[in-house]
Amino acid sequence: MARYALLALLLPALAQAAVKWSFQNSPRSCETLSLQASGGTPPYSFLMIPSGPSLLGGGGIEVRRVMNITFNDTDTTSHLNFTLPYPANESFIGVVSDASGFGSGGVSASVTVLTGDNTNCYDSTQSVTARWTISSTPQQMVSCESIRFWWQQESVSGTVKFNGVIPGGDAFDIPVGTTTKDNNGTGFSWIADVSAQTTVYIVAGDDQGPASSAPYTVAASTNSSCLNDDSPQSTAGSPAGGSYPTSTDGSTTGGGNANSSGSSSGGSSTNVGAIVGGVVGGIGGLIAVVLLAWFLLFRKRKQQANYNKERPINILQDDDEDNQPRGDLPQYYEPQPFTVPDPTVASTTDAASTRGDNMSERGALMRPGTPGGMTDVTSSSRKTAMPRMRPVNIVQHEDAGPSAAPAAEEQPETVELPPAYTNLRAAPGASAAAEAQA
Repeated sequence: MARYALLALLLPALAQAAVKWSFQNSPRSCETLSLQASGGTPPYSFLMIPSGPSLLGGGGIEVRRVMNITFNDTDTTSHLNFTLPYPANESFIGVVSDASGFGSGGVSASVTVLTGDNTNCYDSTQSVTARWTISSTPQQMVSCESIRFWWQQESVSGTVKFNGVIPGGDAFDIPVGTTTKDNNGTGFSWIADVSAQTTVYIVAGDDQGPASSAPYTVAASTNSSCLNDDSPQSTAGSPAGGSYPTSTDGSTTGGGNANSSGSSSGGSSTNVGAIVGGVVGGIGGLIAVVLLAWFLLFRKRKQQANYNKERPINILQDDDEDNQPRGDLPQYYEPQPFTVPDPTVASTTDAASTRGDNMSERGALMRPGTPGGMTDVTSSSRKTAMPRMRPVNIVQHEDAGPSAAPAAEEQPETVELPPAYTNLRAAPGASAAAEAQA
């Protein structure tokens, strides 16, 4: 418990002693660059590490060298002014340290140099030569695996120092330990306790200052036993250095103030990563909205096509639009009144003749309110005009019984009557006998 209480007392003091630094103007080629640092223990120093490829001579000429510059004063708030000897459109990484140790002020992201008024601060036709350089075996750095750095000892002045710098993240010392010599040169081995996919700049120097640097991208490994919370890593949030241009026209800025662990403080600057993420997210959202609208339109068209396919066809009505008010029966489904036939029909001929009379008197026999026939339909008081009808031939067969024979072909009717006995005549034989007797 005493240990935790002591740690709680020390945390405010450590936070107060964190180094904060920032660029005071835009970095321009061959012009004065100003920095300000505060919150730490003077003196402060600024380490510049070239980053990215050279653009001079098609990439074959490198005029940038690793530089370590001490601030002009030793006050708690100190300033640094120097001429930036880097070409325009090339970049660098900045690291601020104080008396407490290397990288106590954190590491900036890659800073792009803007175009200046002149180019007389460097020779664009000849590459600079480092005092001594470093090499590695293997050439690729693998997480949690050993890598050997080596150099030519005869070029070194004093004690060799190695540091690791992660852009926008941590800056740390690399323990040299015992050096050995082999066929390549003098060197030492180091277990790269850095996470995979991390960019690390290895800076080598001696008593005269930094000599050279080499960038590495850490490869993945099946072994992660060397990694823990204290392992060097990129820092979430804004990198150190305050606001500084990250494009050639100076329109985009980024950065922030960092504490001794490389984490950012402040927050008034713009985070380039957040801007890029917002743009990408906005584009993704727009694409999603377009796809959703297309899907809804496609589904609507498909439903409309299915509805038109399954809709019944009206063979009597020319157009398919149903302008009939809800609740009204279609024209051919209106009820027709039933007319009681005349029970006094005397003959087939009379029935046929009276049928026309009954049809003409149908309107008089209808109940009040009963819909009429075709005449009533055409004179109905609908608000909308009747739809145009297709021409339909209607044939109605009537069955009125057997037809009567024509009058000319009628057979005479025979009526048999009983004898009247009014015209009696005698037989011929009887008349002769009577005359003989007389």
